[in-house]
Amino acid sequence: MILINLLPHREATRKKQKDQFFTQLALSALLGGIICGAVYTWYQGRIADQQERNAFLQKEASRLDAEIKDIASLQSQIASLRARQTAVENLQADRNMPVHLLEEIVGEMPDGIYLRSLKQENQSVLLTGVAQSQERVSDLLRSLSTKTKWLVKPELVEIVAASAAVSSREQRRVSNFTIRAGLNRPTSGAAKSTDATAIPPATPTAPAAAPGKI
Repeated sequence: MILINLLPHREATRKKQKDQFFTQLALSALLGGIICGAVYTWYQGRIADQQERNAFLQKEASRLDAEIKDIASLQSQIASLRARQTAVENLQADRNMPVHLLEEIVGEMPDGIYLRSLKQENQSVLLTGVAQSQERVSDLLRSLSTKTKWLVKPELVEIVAASAAVSSREQRRVSNFTIRAGLNRPTSGAAKSTDATAIPPATPTAPAAAPGKI
């Protein structure tokens, strides 16, 4: 006996496949939404962590800036104190320098030279005076360059020929000179040894006369 199925099985199969397709599509969309939500949540967490790190770094940077300002202020104070200490040390070392300068210059002054003035300018000394001849000035330069401890590198600034009145009727040819020499700070040991016999300081601008006469 032959059985013939007259039901619309093809339409039923298509409907079943269509329902399966939409079901799979909905499940795929749901799964995609879940994945996107998870990724979004993960990125938001990472962004929040990075923002916390940035805030922490900014806070630490502000604290370090304040510390740097404090350190700069301390460094300026230290530099100021060091400058004051250096000034005090220089004054301590130079308190008897005028006396030693006068003593050395007078001791090494050749005969035939008369000093008119002795003036200190910063770290140099300016000597002005009168000599019987230019040879006397050369002797003075040689003595200042080799026999003195407080003067270094003496140099002749100017020498001018002039006339000096010996009496009312007699004139003598002389040389007016100017010499500049640098000051040499003594070592601590030399300063201590000279301070033991030092006398009260004199001003370096006071005129000093040599034992020799014209």
